[in-house]
Order: sequence, then structure tokens, then C-alpha cells
Amino acid sequence: MAAEYKDKLLRVLAEMENLRRRTEREIAETRAYGISAFARDILAVADSMDRALQALDAEIREKADASVKALLDGVEITERELHKVLEKHGVKKFDPLGEKFDPNLHQAMFEIQDASRPAGTVAQVMQPGYKIGERVLRPALVAVAKGGPKPAAEPPANDNLGAPSEGLQTQKDPQHFA
Repeated sequence: MAAEYKDKLLRVLAEMENLRRRTEREIAETRAYGISAFARDILAVADSMDRALQALDAEIREKADASVKALLDGVEITERELHKVLEKHGVKKFDPLGEKFDPNLHQAMFEIQDASRPAGTVAQVMQPGYKIGERVLRPALVAVAKGGPKPAAEPPANDNLGAPSEGLQTQKDPQHFA
């Protein structure tokens, strides 16, 4: 009878320890990712500010009077401050231009015939992506190069110290665009 109670006690203690660890992990995730929905909404504001600043080219800015220049300076300062606040809370912008297309980070909008870039790489970024911690908050909207040189293939690892590999199979790139 004592052995039975001891076994039950050990099981309850183990369950309590597992519950404590799971609760700590959930609290840490809530702290890190709890602002995801709010941050995603704020990204629309950041995008609007960026589009507003890009709408005026350098020539128009130079010809603008002092009050318009002051307004533009204020908008630029506000945009920089917005990005600082986002970064303070773990939201980081990423611009994947020239990187290999990754469906976990990028959303392909279309393909571009670009012989200067390897096929399957990001040739143009329409909208930068954002991460919160290690999670993608919003994928980058990109155009992918096609028709350029094939990306350099990495040589297969050989664990047989120079012995030829038998039955080595190559896998087609799942990101290959027809």
C-alpha cells in the first residue's frame, strides 16, 4: 500500500513539474508574440508612411517651400520613430533582394526575366517583410527571377572519406518555376 501511494505521489509531482514548465513556456511565448495582431495592423501605417514619402521625388522636394520641407522632415522622423518602436518590441523589417526565394519568408507575386540574376532568386521587392522574434509576421511580396544562370549547386557531403557515393539522388528544387 505504501509503495502504491509513493508511486502516485511521484506521478503527481512529475505532472506538476510538467505543468509548471508548460506554463512558463506559454507565458514566455505570450510575452514575445502577444503583440502580433497589433503589430500587423501597425505595419499598414508604416507602409502608408513609406508610400507617402516615396511619392515625392527628389526634384519636387528641392523645389518645395520651407513649410512643405518641414512637413516632409516631420513625416520622415515619425516613420523612423515608428520603426524604432517596432524594433524595440521585437518586430524587424527584412528586405530579401538578391536572396534565394524562400516560401516561408517570401510571397511570389510574379516572375521577371532577368539574365543578371540566378533563377529562383528575389529580383524585386514590392513590399518588405517583417518578423517578430523568429516568426514571420508578414512575408515579403517579391518578384522572382527566371531564365538567368542556375544557382551554384553545393557539392554533396561525402562521409566515406573520398569513396564515391552510390545511389546519390538529386531532388528537384521545390521552388523551381516553370
